[in-house]
Amino acid sequence: MLYRISFFLGLCALAAAQCPAVWSTIASDLQSEFSGCNDNARAAIRAPVHDCVNNGCDGSLILAGECTRVENAGLETICNLLGSKSTQYSVGAADMIQFAQAVALSVCPLSPRVRALVGRQDSSSPATEGKLARSNDTVDTILSIFGAVGLDTTDVVALVGAHSTAIQRFDDPSRAGESLDSTPGTWDTTFYAQALTNTAPYTLQSDQRLSTDLRTAVIWLDFSVNAPGWNTAFISAMEKLQVVGNDVNSLTDCTSVLPGAAKIRREAKRAPIGERAFANKIVS
Repeated sequence: MLYRISFFLGLCALAAAQCPAVWSTIASDLQSEFSGCNDNARAAIRAPVHDCVNNGCDGSLILAGECTRVENAGLETICNLLGSKSTQYSVGAADMIQFAQAVALSVCPLSPRVRALVGRQDSSSPATEGKLARSNDTVDTILSIFGAVGLDTTDVVALVGAHSTAIQRFDDPSRAGESLDSTPGTWDTTFYAQALTNTAPYTLQSDQRLSTDLRTAVIWLDFSVNAPGWNTAFISAMEKLQVVGNDVNSLTDCTSVLPGAAKIRREAKRAPIGERAFANKIVS
């Protein structure tokens, strides 16, 4: 109960500050860039993890040229796109990375809606190299990396589900272009089921390990048959991740300008007020 009250008060505090009008224009622009849950949308969903995990959400992924690193392979195009948009609209790179993910999720079918917060501090100081999880890492290593920024086991398994829309190009170049489940254009639980049963077009070694490790297997199995539960857990995990290194009370909520937000607000007002409503709907 105390958590729900605190969460609600946090929403009210964020809602008190008015979202700068420029973010509405950016939302429309990015919606066009991400049409059809395309490669740019998929990369935008992935980028926040690479910016936030190793040095906080500070935009260094773009500003310090971290996208050229091997550990960030495949993000060069989205880094260039979002970097140019940041300059074009005179907004922070850190905010652009997080906002772009929120827009991409709003575009990809069946995906959850995450809050779009702005007001982070940018940094051009490069993060330490080699601190991101890799596709051949052990479960111990993966849990440790994410645990260092406050994410628990459920958070990790939920975030990995973003591979539902992923296509691999660098894990095995000889099989470049193969997706991590059979429905890469749709945000669904097919990824969890197919990784578990080894029926996906392609499965990362780390995903296979997470699907069977005693610490994560039960959560993985639950998400494979429980889309609402996965979406709720993903939202929770992203709300933790997207503010790493920042004071959430200093950020402004721009969720209301995301594509489809008006429709979601209408649905939210008709829904019972409770934990599920706050976890899954955009409320203004």
